[in-house]
Amino acid sequence: MTRRLIVCGLLVLAGVTACGDRTSDNGTQTMPTSTPSSPPSTTAAPANSGAPAPVVKRCDSTVLKGQVDPTDAGAGNRYGKFVVQNSGTTPCTLNGYSGFQLENGSGAVPTKLERKADPGPQALTLAPGAKASANLHWGVVPSGNEPVEGPCQPEPSKAAAIPPDETAPLTVPWTLGPVCSGGRIEISAFYAS
Repeated sequence: MTRRLIVCGLLVLAGVTACGDRTSDNGTQTMPTSTPSSPPSTTAAPANSGAPAPVVKRCDSTVLKGQVDPTDAGAGNRYGKFVVQNSGTTPCTLNGYSGFQLENGSGAVPTKLERKADPGPQALTLAPGAKASANLHWGVVPSGNEPVEGPCQPEPSKAAAIPPDETAPLTVPWTLGPVCSGGRIEISAFYAS
């Protein structure tokens, strides 16, 4: 036992990283084999080196491409996804809700955007080519003073969508017909898709 402790102590001093018990097939203890630990790499920066992390800018209308995809319909309700894709060459961040204004050739069409809590905001980093989606829900049954014959509201042909924390919109086609209840659309925060 004393001889083993001396050998382990010498191995530690020599830079060997492991020393433990191994039993051979015949029941005698043998010393583990190990190699000296390698010196630290000189190419990696230490974890707390103070070097600034690369800055990732927010996704804005200059790098995002968008579209609205229908997903479901029934009983006067329509559902879709507002999908954006990072068309840039570097990652960008996205966190929160999009602005969304329906439009046609004459200008703005009535739109009442309501934020839904599920899914709620979460920080996303979109690599080049990556996508994020926001769920949409709207109705097609006239309400209030809306006409029951013909469209309940002017028919939009596009939407101006402003990415979270930005001011310049991107334009996406809208081919899903009029939005009733004064243009009421429920929208979720963006999530990875």
